[in-house]
Amino acid sequence: MNLDPYNNIRMPRIKTIEPELAVGRLKEIYDDLLEKRGKIAAVHQIQSLRPESIRQHMDLYMEIMFSRSELSRAEREMIAVVVSAANQCPYCIAHHGEALNNYWKNKPKVENLATDFLSLALEPREMAMCRFANLLTKNPGAHEDHDHTDMLRKAGLSDEAILDVVLVIAYFNFVNRIVLSLGVEIEAGGGKGYKY
Repeated sequence: MNLDPYNNIRMPRIKTIEPELAVGRLKEIYDDLLEKRGKIAAVHQIQSLRPESIRQHMDLYMEIMFSRSELSRAEREMIAVVVSAANQCPYCIAHHGEALNNYWKNKPKVENLATDFLSLALEPREMAMCRFANLLTKNPGAHEDHDHTDMLRKAGLSDEAILDVVLVIAYFNFVNRIVLSLGVEIEAGGGKGYKY
C-alpha cells in the first residue's frame, strides 16, 4: 500500500462546491468550519451538495473525538490511523497521522503505526486497542460469535471506554468509505494547518 497521499491524487467523483462559490446555508457552514478548524477539509467539501450533512458530520466527529472520555485524544487518533490503514485510506492516514503526531511528537512511530502497528513497542492498553480496531475493521463478522471486547477489558478498559473505542472505529470506517468511494483528494499541505 502506498501511504504517500501525494502519489495517490484523485479527483472527486461527484460535483462539489468550492468555498468561494458557496451561498446561503453552505456558506454559513463553510465560514463556521474556517473559524473553528482553520481550514475546510476535502471530506467536508465532498458533502457540499448536502450542507446539513456537513454540520451533522462535524457534530458526530466532535462528540466521538473530543468529548470527555477515558480514552485520551492521542488514543483516539491512534485508533483512527489503524482503522484508516486497514481500509487503505491515505487521506485519513495523512490527516489523523498529523493529528496523532501533535501528541506523540514522533513521526517515524506514527508512520510505523500505519504500516505495521504490531512491530511497535506500544503499551499493552494501546496494543489491545490497535488489535481490536484492526480486527473489527477487517473482520466485523468475527464479533458475532466471539467477545473480542475481552481483550480490551483485560487491558483495563471499562465498558464506557470500550464503547468509545467502538465508536471511534465505526466512525472512521464510515468516513474512510466516503473518502474512498467519492475520490476525496488530499488538500495542499495535507493534514497540516488544522486547529487540533
